[in-house]
Amino acid sequence: MSFCIMTDTSANLPTSWLKENSIAAVPFSYYIDGREYRCLDTALFDGHRFYSSIREGTKVTTSLISPSEYTEYFRPVVERGEDLLFISMSSGISGSFQAARIAAINLCEEFPERSIMLVDSIGASLGEGFLAVKAEELRKKGKSIEETAAEIEKMKVSMCQVFTVDDLMYLRSTGRLSNAKAVIGSVLNIKPLLKGDEEGRIVSFAKARGRQRSIEAVAANYDRFVADASEQTIGIAHADCMEDVEYLCKLLRKNNPPKDILIVDYEPVTGAHVGPGALALFFFGSTEFRSE
Repeated sequence: MSFCIMTDTSANLPTSWLKENSIAAVPFSYYIDGREYRCLDTALFDGHRFYSSIREGTKVTTSLISPSEYTEYFRPVVERGEDLLFISMSSGISGSFQAARIAAINLCEEFPERSIMLVDSIGASLGEGFLAVKAEELRKKGKSIEETAAEIEKMKVSMCQVFTVDDLMYLRSTGRLSNAKAVIGSVLNIKPLLKGDEEGRIVSFAKARGRQRSIEAVAANYDRFVADASEQTIGIAHADCMEDVEYLCKLLRKNNPPKDILIVDYEPVTGAHVGPGALALFFFGSTEFRSE
């Protein structure tokens, strides 16, 4: 039996791809001067303009989706008689998973004949989005919702997420950096290397002097931990730093060229937390990367 796959806009997947593969995305909101915005079509999002405005001092805030809002998106699915697999942003950086869980529990009590299964991606951006891609591949192969959820749970620990930022101010101010006190910051042009740990929290695990060396360190971690590079599409999310993306791509293709590279602008909600100049790489690799 078929089932519905749903994620949220933090998954950072192109809107056109979501539509083509019948995957729904719960929209996250961001606020500028008290006005609410949502990125409902990635093709219309002007990343350069958005991140330039932040560089110029525009304050962007975000808010948590409530259980009632998740219910609004989940309810039509179960009402039309479908089961639902929801792949969420990491519970290690957001309360969104718990809010979705409350909504699912309440709806399952109301619709006991339906199944709503949640997967905590322990990731964000394409670290979450690629799991939705894999779920769709499994659905097309005829896997059940239970089989698909189980496979995604196994895959998520192999999703490596490594990134660097221009300024830790954004992660610090929003509380997204778990070990902020251990990080020097921008003093002496030291750039942090960050990753998602075993619990899906953002942690700093290394430092590099200067932007170029930090990008080279991202590529070095890819070379060390990637698995079956030639067989997979890897992902890059960036916050208005296309020249750095091009340099990173050159490094990635040197030793372990991937099958393809999906390049996306950081969508505005996650982008507001990582800040302009953030550069992130996502690939499937060794489970040791998260724990090391």
